[in-house]
Amino acid sequence: MLRLEVPASSANLGPGFDALGLAVDLRLTVVAEQAGSDSFTYEGEGPPPGAQGNLVHRGYAAVYAAVGQERPPVSFTLRNPIPLARGLGSSSAALVAGAAAADAFLGEPLGREGVFRVTAALEGHPDNVGPAVYGGFVVAAADANGEFIARSLPVPADWRLLFGVPAFELQTVEARAALPASYGPAQTVLTSSRAALWVAAVATGDRSLLRVASLDVMHQPYRARLVPGLAQLLPELRSAGADAAFLSGAGPTVGVIVGDSAFERARAILRAWVRPQGAVLAPAIATGYTVEGC
Repeated sequence: MLRLEVPASSANLGPGFDALGLAVDLRLTVVAEQAGSDSFTYEGEGPPPGAQGNLVHRGYAAVYAAVGQERPPVSFTLRNPIPLARGLGSSSAALVAGAAAADAFLGEPLGREGVFRVTAALEGHPDNVGPAVYGGFVVAAADANGEFIARSLPVPADWRLLFGVPAFELQTVEARAALPASYGPAQTVLTSSRAALWVAAVATGDRSLLRVASLDVMHQPYRARLVPGLAQLLPELRSAGADAAFLSGAGPTVGVIVGDSAFERARAILRAWVRPQGAVLAPAIATGYTVEGC
């Protein structure tokens, strides 16, 4: 029997579309036991996924397929604090949990990098599974053969996170459908340069760089119509002292990186935006998934 913990994640971070992500300390907890037949028990943010075809079993099956073995039946018991369909990587956490469980049962033939490759291929993009696997701030990209690679950097200790989580859901497929089919050269240059500046900000610990690094022209302007008030909220947060304010993943959650001096101002703005039905979270940066026997 295994006990796994997998963090939530915040992807894109403004211009880092499908490339940048942060691991967030809201942890999906999974107990896995190989059994006579598949079973699935779920508690937490709802509605619960169906027992058949859930993402934990999908990640589990993908690892056995990757090593060329038939998968044995497995029982999964989940406790999930990650809001669903809000842009905090709940689906990626589930895929990683299943894949990491399978790798552990097999004696870790794939290891952490193999779990990342399998789950990134399942997702089709690596920006959420990377943080769930490695923790910290993750940069990921596809190589010349289309296989994903990723590396993690530690996040400076004085960078504080806030997330405004609205009460409504936004499905990724709907958010992606809002994007244009192509982009002009000016948008492309701005996006690549600002994403590169994100890496420099983390590597040097210079939080002030995020005021430029987190600006986006690739997806947030097009998704703003799906997230009421977003176009006004982001500049308001920056004016209040937030260094970064961005749509978390596909949304509708909004993420903020801020220092101590502006923390309470930013939190009050997010509380007003999400209204009483929503929530404002202040999690730490997380490490990657953990697996232990139980």
